[in-house]
Amino acid sequence: MIECPYCHHNNMEGALVCVECGLSLWGNLQDELPTRELPDEASELSAKSGWGTATFLERNQIILHIRDASEPLTIAPGTEVLIGRRDTSSGIVPDLDLTNYGALEKGVSRVHAALRRGDDVLSLVDLDSANGTFINGQRLASNQPRLVRDGDEIRLGKLVMHIYFK
Repeated sequence: MIECPYCHHNNMEGALVCVECGLSLWGNLQDELPTRELPDEASELSAKSGWGTATFLERNQIILHIRDASEPLTIAPGTEVLIGRRDTSSGIVPDLDLTNYGALEKGVSRVHAALRRGDDVLSLVDLDSANGTFINGQRLASNQPRLVRDGDEIRLGKLVMHIYFK
């Protein structure tokens, strides 16, 4: 039996044309195959966007999943949240202290970045950090706000976290 690569009908051995759909069963079939229409349930796959929402309302909270941490952090932000690591010698204590997550070893600056709320969106700003701030692998220019979306990966130096809106 020869199976038709288009309609999958089993044809008699030696057949040159599929008796079901008329496709030639001889030669380089890949060049001749028309595009098959997919069943309706396949169209549901394209309905989901790969981008999370950028809308961040006043009632929203931030959930941060820090890589290798057992529990996520929940933050109810004001207009600005300074992110960094505690430094007892200088007295610097940022709003979001990442010291307990290996911040020093992973290159997080004392005052590394800031999350800023404005006009129903949330932005991340690198504050001249030594090792950079990244959103989804893209390095942020210093002091230039960048829109944050639900589900984005944020990296401060080598400390990786995912941000979600609740």
